[in-house]
This record gives sequence, C-alpha cells and structure tokens, in this order.
Amino acid sequence: MSSPSHPAVTLTDLAFAWPDGTPVFDGLTATLPVGLASLVGENGVGKTTLLRLITGDLSPARGSITTVGAVELLGQRPAADPTATVASLMGVDDVLAAIARVEAGSVDPADFDVIGDDWDAAERLRAHLDSIGLAGIGADRRIAALSGGEGTLVALAGCLWRRPSILLLDEPTNNLDRRARRLLFDALAAFAGTPGRCAIVVSHDLELLEQVDTTLELHRPRPGAPVDLRTVGGPYSLYRDTVDAEQATARAAVANAAGDLAKQQRERDETQTKLARRARTARKAEREKRVPKIVAGMRKNAAQASAGKLAGTHRDDVEAAKERLSDVADAVRKDRHAVITLPDVDIAPRRRVIVDDRLRIDGPARVELAGPNGSGKTTLIDDLVASGAIAVPYCHVPQAVTFPDERRTVAQAAQLAHPDASAEHLRAALARLGLRGAAGDRPVGSLSGGQRLRAALAIGLAADPPPELLILDEPTNNLDIDTVEVLADALAGWTGALVLVSHDAAFVDRVGTDRRVVLG
Repeated sequence: MSSPSHPAVTLTDLAFAWPDGTPVFDGLTATLPVGLASLVGENGVGKTTLLRLITGDLSPARGSITTVGAVELLGQRPAADPTATVASLMGVDDVLAAIARVEAGSVDPADFDVIGDDWDAAERLRAHLDSIGLAGIGADRRIAALSGGEGTLVALAGCLWRRPSILLLDEPTNNLDRRARRLLFDALAAFAGTPGRCAIVVSHDLELLEQVDTTLELHRPRPGAPVDLRTVGGPYSLYRDTVDAEQATARAAVANAAGDLAKQQRERDETQTKLARRARTARKAEREKRVPKIVAGMRKNAAQASAGKLAGTHRDDVEAAKERLSDVADAVRKDRHAVITLPDVDIAPRRRVIVDDRLRIDGPARVELAGPNGSGKTTLIDDLVASGAIAVPYCHVPQAVTFPDERRTVAQAAQLAHPDASAEHLRAALARLGLRGAAGDRPVGSLSGGQRLRAALAIGLAADPPPELLILDEPTNNLDIDTVEVLADALAGWTGALVLVSHDAAFVDRVGTDRRVVLG
C-alpha cells in the first residue's frame, strides 16, 4: 500500500449541524492522507456525514473541503435497486445500448455522440469485471440475480471504472462472504497502492481495519460538543493500544487529582475546626476577664484577620484542586458504553446439545458455521430451531433482530417474552447487557444496531431455565467497532455451547472456536 504522506482531502474550519441544531463539526480542520485509511468512531458520531460532506452530497454551514481529484462513494446499500443491470450500476448502459444500435444499422448521430471514443467499452468492461473477480457475470445481468456480495463488488467495480482519485466506502463488508471479502480487500489494496490515490473506509470489520495505513477517529469529547478528528499512523490495533494507554494515564491523573482534592478539603475542615476551637477559647477568656479588655480586643482582631487569611488560602486550594480534577476528568472517555456480561453456564461435556446429522454438538463445544453466501448457513439454523433438534435451552439471535412490536419499550419486550418473570429479574437481565434505567424504557424501534443486539441477547438470556447454547448469525452486522470488541470478549468468556456464523475472520479468532463446519 502507498505511504500516507501527502493530503488527499483537506478540511478547513468545517462546520455542520443536524437539523435540530446539534453540532456535528464546528471549526474542524484536518488533512486526510493518501493510501488506505479507516474512519472509526461510535455510532452516530458523524462518519457517514463526513463522507457525504466530502462527496458534496451535503454542504457545510461554514468552511471548505478540498479534494485532489475525483471522488466516488460506495454507500451502505450500493446495489439497492434489484431491477438495475450490471451495466447500469457501472454507468455504461447507455454506451453499450448505443453500440448495439449502431451494430444493428443505426446511423443516428446521437448514438455516435453517446459512444464517443468508447467503441471498446464492452471489452474493457469485461476485463474490468474479470480483474475484480467477477468473471462470468455479464453486463446485462440484473442485480436481483446476484448475491449480496456480488452486488457490492459490481458497485465497487463501477466506482473504480470511473477512475477516481479518492474512494470512500461505507461499511463495504456487510453481508459479504469470505471470498467476496478477499476480493474486496485485494481491490482496495490495488487502488490505494497506486501513488496519489486515497481510500477511506468506514467499517466495524476487525480484519479489514488491520489492513489500513492510517486510522482516523471521530470522537465527541462530551455530549453536545463538536466532534474532533485525530490521526493515528497504523492499523486499528495500534490505534486501540494508543487510546488505551492514554486512558490509563488519564484515569491515573483523575485518581491523583481526586486524592489531592480530598486532602485539600480535609485540611480545610481541620483548619476550620482549629479556628473555631481558638475562637471559643478566646471568648471564654474574655468572659472570665483573664486578660485586659483592650488586649483581648487586639487579640480578637488579629485572630479574625489570621483566620480569614487562612480560610481564604484553604478555600483557594480547594477550588484549585477542583479545577485540576475537572480538567483531567475531561480526558477520560465516556464513549465506550457497550456492556455485555454473559452468565456462567455449567454444561456436562457429554451432554447432547444438538442432535442432527448435519450438525452434532455435545457439551460446551464452540462451533463456527462457515460457507459462502447461499450455502445454507441461516437455513440450517432455522431448520434446527424449528425441528426440535436442539436438546438444551438456547438463545438464538438471527441476522436481522426483530421484535413483535417495535413501539414497546425494551422492558416491555422482555416482559412479553417472559410473562411469568418478575420485573426485577428482567431489569437485572437487561442491566447485565448495559441496558440500565432509562435505556430499558426506550422503544425497541429507536435502538441502534448494537443496542438491538444487546436487547435480544438480554431477553434470550433471561429465560428460565437459562440458555446453555448461544446461536448467533452474523452478530457484528450494524455494530460499531467498540461493541464488536466488547461482544468478542464476552463470547470468548462464555462457558456454554456456541454456534457462530460470521464472515469476519478476526472476530471469530478473537471469540475462539473448537471446530469449523463448512457448508457448500
């Protein structure tokens, strides 16, 4: 890949806000380098918004964006129109149609104008599709006849066909099988490896994030504040190590500042106690006339002046300590909200978990169910669930998490699934997945992808008896990267049986499995 040395995109004093007035960017100035870069940040921080600002789909309220060369965007749903053809998705359908008309005898000047110098468009298109791994897919093939991965690759081929200098990709690996992912990775490496070109990818895919030259992070330091952008030269793991080290230092600074504040408050309180005791002694001496009145008055005035000065000093010290604590506390991040705590499960090694000729599991086995798109992974899971082949309590979280009524709150959805369970039990189950208090009172229809996954897991794990088997089908789709990491760590510690479907090899490796069953 190319060295990330020169800026491909320059942001100058950029300002943009949501329609309700919430600032996204305000005064953002940054440069985005050539090469392959990832853009990471929590859900809703503005990653897709920044891509759309760079393409010009959105206009900033203030500031400017300078790009070196043409820009192409591969969006989250690049092949959304099932009636489109490969040629139309790549933007060459008009040229190919005009060539066909001329070959059939047309002498219409308009056809020749459309063709221009592109008489070899069909041959070049074929070579281009072949180069990206789409041999055998014709220009007239409808998108509805392609797999999701093939549709994404065709859309990517269309972006590359237009020869941009800057390629932006928004969650490109969603729903791609491993072959399609590898083809995507190779195409990105080839594009970003060309001098002067820049590819910026928004992704939660751990494997893809390890292949970049640069990690760009969008971070909102506190609620309502504008978003900052920082650059770390290296892949996601280096960025994560950098942030973790910074946070460890920040937390230590907070602990020291809190200790200093407590010390200053204690010294202030002790001083106030001493001054109060001296004042009582002085008043008693004055009442008993142990010293002349004029001397007592002079001592009283001096004591009050000294006490006032001392109290002021301690008050200043306490306020200074509070200010130091506030300053260092701002450096501690509040954005890693994802909490996934799975219960401990004790399952006998010889216990039958799934009894089926296609997939047999005994005890706390951890099985990766793999295979290309269309090989039947989801169908097999649905069959196992419907056939009664699962011999233990289980929790199944499908690719598309749905709820019976999207208007109900999370707590109400849990009660609907477990009508005999107490509200306290269900609230505790939600809390273990980070859905505490007000989060449990939100309508499920308003939840983000990560929150929907945690709600589905929490509701499934709240069953009585508790599940001994987890079945997760592409659980990282639509998650932010922090939730992906937290989920991976939680599943790595799960002591029950596991069936996992995921095209993210790095995620599967981090979770850890005992066996890989390949379909197709």
